[in-house]
Amino acid sequence: MFTGIIVELGKVLALKDTGDHRVTISTARNQCSIAIGASIACSGVCLTVVEKGTGFGGETGTGWFAVDVSGETISCTVPAQWQVGARLNLEPALKLGEELGGHIVSGHVDGIGEVAAITRDGASRRIDFLAPADLAPYIAAKGSITIDGVSLTVNTVSDEADGRARFGVNIIPHTADVTTLGALVPGAAVNLEIDVLARYLMRMQSTTRAAS
Repeated sequence: MFTGIIVELGKVLALKDTGDHRVTISTARNQCSIAIGASIACSGVCLTVVEKGTGFGGETGTGWFAVDVSGETISCTVPAQWQVGARLNLEPALKLGEELGGHIVSGHVDGIGEVAAITRDGASRRIDFLAPADLAPYIAAKGSITIDGVSLTVNTVSDEADGRARFGVNIIPHTADVTTLGALVPGAAVNLEIDVLARYLMRMQSTTRAAS
């Protein structure tokens, strides 16, 4: 499990076809703190560390870890994040006893959203997103949502004529600086994970309706 609080920005250093896709990602974390088999959320996608090391590509001191990404995962997430040079929001799995600074995040992407508009709101940025119609019922004002692995609060939400939901969040300067959200532009695609409580509530409601 994760909290949606990003600890660093990584960069895709290399891709290799291993049947799946082996993705090598840079990290500034101490290699002793990264275990083979550990889970790391990469822009909202929970992945397993299969290799790690330093000095990638002859660059002395460059820390890295590698993960295997299946075709199914790639098909359900933003394709651009699996390209060499792409920046990724990184968060290690939550440990028992650590502060839950964001909200409970599973690292399972539910769908792909799109940046609809970006406007200034004081020193912050107001970003409006469009979520697919199948996720629209799970998004509520003042609820939580994960965007590219970042835990955020939904400020407003409205329904579009085509069934999609348009929702807005505020990005403070710190969040813009330490995550990929500061580089978003209108039309950009993002990974969305709905709040886990909303997911279970909707399932309970659908089961109750089916039984009545």
